Amino acid sequence: MSRVDYRGLAALDAVIDHGSFDKAAAALSITQSAVSQRIRMLENSAGELLIVRSQPPSPTEAGQKLIAHYRQVRLLEAALSQRPGEGEARPEIAIGVNADSAATWLQEAVTPLMSSGDCMLHIRMDDQDHTLTMLREGRVFGCVTSESAQVAGTTATPLGVMRYLCVASPEFAARWFPDGMTAQAVQYAPVLEFDRKDALQSRFIAQQTGYSGRYPHHSFASSDGFVRFVAAGFGYGMLPTLQCEQQLAAGTLVDLTPGAWLDVPLVWHMWDIQTPFTRALSDNVVATARKWLRQP
Repeated sequence: MSRVDYRGLAALDAVIDHGSFDKAAAALSITQSAVSQRIRMLENSAGELLIVRSQPPSPTEAGQKLIAHYRQVRLLEAALSQRPGEGEARPEIAIGVNADSAATWLQEAVTPLMSSGDCMLHIRMDDQDHTLTMLREGRVFGCVTSESAQVAGTTATPLGVMRYLCVASPEFAARWFPDGMTAQAVQYAPVLEFDRKDALQSRFIAQQTGYSGRYPHHSFASSDGFVRFVAAGFGYGMLPTLQCEQQLAAGTLVDLTPGAWLDVPLVWHMWDIQTPFTRALSDNVVATARKWLRQP
Protein backbone atom coordinates (compact mmCIF):
# COMPACT_ATOMS: atom_id res chain seq x y z
CA MET A 1 0.00 0.00 0.00
CA SER A 2 1.83 3.09 -1.26
CA ARG A 3 -0.43 5.66 0.38
CA VAL A 4 -2.62 5.26 3.44
CA ASP A 5 -6.33 5.83 2.78
CA TYR A 6 -7.59 7.07 6.14
CA ARG A 7 -11.21 7.25 5.01
CA GLY A 8 -10.94 3.58 4.13
CA LEU A 9 -9.27 2.83 7.45
CA ALA A 10 -12.06 4.65 9.29
CA ALA A 11 -14.61 2.47 7.51
CA LEU A 12 -12.62 -0.69 8.24
CA ASP A 13 -12.30 0.19 11.92
CA ALA A 14 -15.99 1.09 12.20
CA VAL A 15 -17.16 -2.21 10.67
CA ILE A 16 -15.06 -4.24 13.10
CA ASP A 17 -15.81 -2.03 16.10
CA HIS A 18 -19.60 -1.94 15.54
CA GLY A 19 -19.91 -5.49 14.21
CA SER A 20 -21.73 -4.77 10.93
CA PHE A 21 -21.62 -2.66 7.78
CA ASP A 22 -24.93 -0.93 8.45
CA LYS A 23 -23.96 0.08 12.01
CA ALA A 24 -20.62 1.33 10.71
CA ALA A 25 -22.47 3.42 8.12
CA ALA A 26 -24.64 4.97 10.81
CA ALA A 27 -21.60 5.75 12.96
CA LEU A 28 -19.83 7.42 10.03
CA SER A 29 -23.00 9.16 8.76
CA ILE A 30 -22.61 7.64 5.30
CA THR A 31 -24.47 4.94 3.39
CA GLN A 32 -23.75 1.24 3.71
CA SER A 33 -22.74 1.12 0.05
CA ALA A 34 -20.22 3.90 0.71
CA VAL A 35 -18.71 1.86 3.55
CA SER A 36 -18.44 -1.19 1.28
CA GLN A 37 -16.89 0.89 -1.50
CA ARG A 38 -14.28 2.42 0.80
CA ILE A 39 -13.28 -0.99 2.08
CA ARG A 40 -13.10 -2.46 -1.43
CA MET A 41 -10.82 0.41 -2.49
CA LEU A 42 -8.68 -0.18 0.60
CA GLU A 43 -8.43 -3.89 -0.20
CA ASN A 44 -7.55 -3.15 -3.81
CA SER A 45 -4.80 -0.83 -2.65
CA ALA A 46 -3.51 -3.38 -0.12
CA GLY A 47 -3.78 -6.20 -2.64
CA GLU A 48 -5.42 -8.57 -0.17
CA LEU A 49 -8.58 -9.25 1.79
CA LEU A 50 -8.91 -7.17 4.95
CA ILE A 51 -12.30 -8.31 6.28
CA VAL A 52 -13.82 -11.76 6.48
CA ARG A 53 -17.48 -11.22 5.53
CA SER A 54 -18.86 -13.26 8.43
CA GLN A 55 -21.49 -12.48 11.06
CA PRO A 56 -20.11 -10.42 12.69
CA PRO A 57 -17.35 -9.39 10.27
CA SER A 58 -13.83 -10.17 11.45
CA PRO A 59 -10.50 -8.70 10.32
CA THR A 60 -7.84 -10.71 8.55
CA GLU A 61 -4.31 -10.48 9.93
CA ALA A 62 -3.53 -7.69 7.47
CA GLY A 63 -6.78 -5.92 8.35
CA GLN A 64 -6.02 -6.08 12.06
CA LYS A 65 -2.59 -4.51 11.49
CA LEU A 66 -4.19 -1.63 9.60
CA ILE A 67 -6.80 -1.15 12.33
CA ALA A 68 -4.04 -1.07 14.96
CA HIS A 69 -2.21 1.57 12.94
CA TYR A 70 -5.37 3.65 12.52
CA ARG A 71 -6.19 3.58 16.23
CA GLN A 72 -2.67 4.60 17.18
CA VAL A 73 -2.84 7.52 14.74
CA ARG A 74 -6.13 8.61 16.31
CA LEU A 75 -4.53 8.60 19.75
CA LEU A 76 -1.65 10.74 18.51
CA GLU A 77 -4.03 13.15 16.81
CA ALA A 78 -6.03 13.45 20.02
CA ALA A 79 -2.88 14.66 21.79
CA LEU A 80 -2.96 17.82 19.67
CA SER A 81 -6.08 18.96 21.52
CA GLN A 82 -6.27 18.00 25.19
CA ARG A 83 -9.71 19.49 25.64
CA PRO A 84 -11.98 19.15 22.59
CA GLY A 85 -14.33 21.98 21.75
CA GLU A 86 -18.09 21.74 21.56
CA GLY A 87 -19.17 19.22 18.97
CA GLU A 88 -15.69 17.71 18.61
CA ALA A 89 -15.15 14.03 19.22
CA ARG A 90 -13.37 13.21 22.46
CA PRO A 91 -10.26 11.02 22.27
CA GLU A 92 -10.87 7.35 23.05
CA ILE A 93 -8.59 4.84 24.74
CA ALA A 94 -9.26 1.10 25.05
CA ILE A 95 -7.57 -1.12 27.63
CA GLY A 96 -7.79 -4.83 28.37
CA VAL A 97 -8.00 -6.09 31.95
CA ASN A 98 -8.82 -9.26 33.81
CA ALA A 99 -12.05 -9.38 35.79
CA ASP A 100 -10.39 -9.62 39.21
CA SER A 101 -8.39 -6.43 38.63
CA ALA A 102 -11.54 -4.72 37.38
CA ALA A 103 -13.39 -5.77 40.53
CA THR A 104 -10.71 -4.61 42.96
CA TRP A 105 -8.16 -1.87 42.22
CA LEU A 106 -8.96 -0.69 38.67
CA GLN A 107 -11.70 1.81 39.53
CA GLU A 108 -9.29 3.82 41.65
CA ALA A 109 -6.78 3.82 38.79
CA VAL A 110 -9.18 5.15 36.13
CA THR A 111 -11.16 7.59 38.30
CA PRO A 112 -9.15 10.74 37.41
CA LEU A 113 -9.42 10.08 33.67
CA MET A 114 -13.07 9.00 33.58
CA SER A 115 -14.40 11.61 36.00
CA SER A 116 -12.97 14.48 33.94
CA GLY A 117 -15.01 13.48 30.90
CA ASP A 118 -12.28 14.74 28.56
CA CYS A 119 -11.42 11.24 27.33
CA MET A 120 -13.60 8.20 26.70
CA LEU A 121 -12.23 4.97 28.16
CA HIS A 122 -13.29 1.54 26.88
CA ILE A 123 -12.49 -1.30 29.29
CA ARG A 124 -12.44 -4.73 27.67
CA MET A 125 -12.43 -7.84 29.81
CA ASP A 126 -10.60 -11.11 29.32
CA ASP A 127 -8.61 -13.61 31.32
CA GLN A 128 -5.22 -12.31 32.47
CA ASP A 129 -3.56 -15.02 30.36
CA HIS A 130 -5.25 -13.70 27.21
CA THR A 131 -5.42 -9.89 27.41
CA LEU A 132 -2.03 -9.54 25.68
CA THR A 133 -3.64 -10.88 22.50
CA MET A 134 -5.84 -7.77 22.41
CA LEU A 135 -2.73 -5.60 22.58
CA ARG A 136 -0.92 -7.54 19.84
CA GLU A 137 -3.95 -7.15 17.58
CA GLY A 138 -4.18 -3.42 18.25
CA ARG A 139 -7.60 -3.65 19.86
CA VAL A 140 -6.37 -1.93 23.03
CA PHE A 141 -3.74 0.66 23.90
CA GLY A 142 -2.67 -1.17 27.05
CA CYS A 143 -3.50 -4.29 29.01
CA VAL A 144 -3.09 -5.92 32.40
CA THR A 145 -1.74 -9.40 31.77
CA SER A 146 0.08 -12.28 33.41
CA GLU A 147 2.31 -12.65 30.35
CA SER A 148 5.78 -11.15 30.36
CA ALA A 149 6.51 -11.70 26.66
CA GLN A 150 7.78 -8.61 24.88
CA VAL A 151 5.75 -7.16 22.01
CA ALA A 152 7.57 -4.94 19.53
CA GLY A 153 6.61 -1.29 19.95
CA THR A 154 5.35 -1.71 23.51
CA THR A 155 6.60 -1.18 27.05
CA ALA A 156 6.07 -3.71 29.85
CA THR A 157 5.95 -2.60 33.50
CA PRO A 158 5.57 -5.09 36.40
CA LEU A 159 2.62 -4.24 38.63
CA GLY A 160 2.91 -6.75 41.43
CA VAL A 161 1.40 -10.08 42.40
CA MET A 162 -2.27 -10.94 42.83
CA ARG A 163 -2.53 -13.70 45.42
CA TYR A 164 -5.35 -16.25 45.13
CA LEU A 165 -6.68 -18.50 47.89
CA CYS A 166 -8.78 -21.62 47.45
CA VAL A 167 -11.91 -20.95 49.48
CA ALA A 168 -15.40 -22.29 50.18
CA SER A 169 -18.27 -21.79 52.58
CA PRO A 170 -17.82 -23.60 55.94
CA GLU A 171 -20.75 -25.92 55.13
CA PHE A 172 -19.35 -26.79 51.72
CA ALA A 173 -15.91 -27.50 53.17
CA ALA A 174 -17.36 -29.79 55.85
CA ARG A 175 -19.42 -31.72 53.29
CA TRP A 176 -16.94 -32.14 50.44
CA PHE A 177 -13.53 -31.81 52.11
CA PRO A 178 -13.82 -33.42 55.57
CA ASP A 179 -10.22 -34.66 55.24
CA GLY A 180 -8.91 -31.58 53.46
CA MET A 181 -8.15 -31.13 49.78
CA THR A 182 -7.18 -34.55 48.47
CA ALA A 183 -6.91 -35.98 44.97
CA GLN A 184 -9.98 -38.10 45.64
CA ALA A 185 -12.07 -35.23 46.99
CA VAL A 186 -11.43 -32.91 44.04
CA GLN A 187 -12.81 -35.53 41.64
CA TYR A 188 -16.24 -35.17 43.24
CA ALA A 189 -16.50 -31.69 44.77
CA PRO A 190 -17.99 -29.10 42.37
CA VAL A 191 -15.68 -26.24 41.47
CA LEU A 192 -16.79 -22.75 40.49
CA GLU A 193 -14.77 -21.43 37.55
CA PHE A 194 -15.01 -18.04 35.85
CA ASP A 195 -15.20 -19.33 32.28
CA ARG A 196 -13.57 -21.86 29.99
CA LYS A 197 -10.34 -19.83 29.90
CA ASP A 198 -9.97 -19.92 33.68
CA ALA A 199 -6.99 -22.16 34.45
CA LEU A 200 -6.34 -21.05 38.05
CA GLN A 201 -8.31 -23.87 39.64
CA SER A 202 -6.74 -26.67 37.58
CA ARG A 203 -3.26 -25.26 38.26
CA PHE A 204 -3.91 -25.10 41.99
CA ILE A 205 -5.44 -28.58 42.17
CA ALA A 206 -2.43 -30.04 40.38
CA GLN A 207 -0.08 -28.07 42.63
CA GLN A 208 -1.74 -29.26 45.84
CA THR A 209 -2.82 -32.81 45.04
CA GLY A 210 -0.97 -33.88 41.90
CA TYR A 211 -4.33 -34.58 40.23
CA SER A 212 -4.64 -33.24 36.67
CA GLY A 213 -7.75 -35.03 35.43
CA ARG A 214 -11.35 -33.92 34.98
CA TYR A 215 -13.49 -32.60 37.81
CA PRO A 216 -17.11 -31.31 38.07
CA HIS A 217 -17.47 -27.56 37.73
CA HIS A 218 -19.93 -24.71 37.45
CA SER A 219 -19.02 -21.52 35.59
CA PHE A 220 -20.07 -17.95 36.24
CA ALA A 221 -18.34 -15.09 34.39
CA SER A 222 -18.95 -12.38 36.97
CA SER A 223 -16.27 -11.42 39.46
CA ASP A 224 -18.67 -10.06 42.11
CA GLY A 225 -21.17 -12.83 41.46
CA PHE A 226 -18.38 -15.39 41.73
CA VAL A 227 -17.76 -14.38 45.34
CA ARG A 228 -21.47 -14.59 46.20
CA PHE A 229 -21.85 -18.01 44.60
CA VAL A 230 -18.87 -19.43 46.48
CA ALA A 231 -20.17 -17.96 49.75
CA ALA A 232 -23.59 -19.49 49.00
CA GLY A 233 -22.01 -22.95 48.92
CA PHE A 234 -22.47 -23.69 45.21
CA GLY A 235 -18.83 -24.64 44.77
CA TYR A 236 -15.30 -23.88 45.87
CA GLY A 237 -12.97 -21.63 43.91
CA MET A 238 -9.94 -19.37 43.65
CA LEU A 239 -10.48 -15.84 44.93
CA PRO A 240 -8.03 -12.94 45.20
CA THR A 241 -7.19 -12.06 48.78
CA LEU A 242 -8.38 -8.53 47.95
CA GLN A 243 -11.89 -9.95 47.48
CA CYS A 244 -12.14 -12.52 50.24
CA GLU A 245 -10.17 -11.20 53.24
CA GLN A 246 -13.26 -9.78 54.97
CA GLN A 247 -15.31 -12.95 54.44
CA LEU A 248 -12.45 -15.08 55.77
CA ALA A 249 -12.19 -12.87 58.85
CA ALA A 250 -15.97 -13.04 59.37
CA GLY A 251 -16.03 -16.82 58.93
CA THR A 252 -18.42 -16.82 55.97
CA LEU A 253 -15.61 -18.30 53.87
CA VAL A 254 -12.84 -20.69 54.89
CA ASP A 255 -9.42 -21.30 53.37
CA LEU A 256 -9.36 -24.92 52.17
CA THR A 257 -5.56 -25.05 52.13
CA PRO A 258 -4.19 -22.80 54.91
CA GLY A 259 -0.66 -21.70 54.14
CA ALA A 260 -0.99 -22.46 50.41
CA TRP A 261 -1.89 -20.06 47.64
CA LEU A 262 -1.37 -19.24 43.99
CA ASP A 263 0.47 -16.05 43.09
CA VAL A 264 -0.16 -14.48 39.67
CA PRO A 265 2.29 -11.74 38.66
CA LEU A 266 0.59 -8.97 36.69
CA VAL A 267 2.24 -6.77 34.08
CA TRP A 268 1.08 -3.55 32.38
CA HIS A 269 1.82 -3.61 28.65
CA MET A 270 1.19 -0.51 26.56
CA TRP A 271 1.96 0.79 23.11
CA ASP A 272 4.72 3.40 23.00
CA ILE A 273 2.28 6.23 22.33
CA GLN A 274 2.96 9.27 24.47
CA THR A 275 0.00 11.59 24.79
CA PRO A 276 -1.21 13.44 27.92
CA PHE A 277 -4.09 10.99 28.29
CA THR A 278 -2.08 7.80 27.74
CA ARG A 279 0.65 8.98 30.11
CA ALA A 280 -1.87 9.87 32.81
CA LEU A 281 -3.71 6.56 32.41
CA SER A 282 -0.52 4.52 32.47
CA ASP A 283 0.90 6.35 35.50
CA ASN A 284 -2.37 5.85 37.42
CA VAL A 285 -2.60 2.16 36.53
CA VAL A 286 0.96 1.45 37.64
CA ALA A 287 0.75 3.50 40.86
CA THR A 288 -2.63 2.10 41.94
CA ALA A 289 -1.78 -1.51 41.14
CA ARG A 290 1.45 -1.28 43.09
CA LYS A 291 -0.49 0.16 46.02
CA TRP A 292 -2.87 -2.82 46.22
CA LEU A 293 -0.93 -5.77 44.80
CA ARG A 294 1.80 -7.64 46.65
CA GLN A 295 5.26 -6.42 45.72
CA PRO A 296 8.31 -8.67 45.37
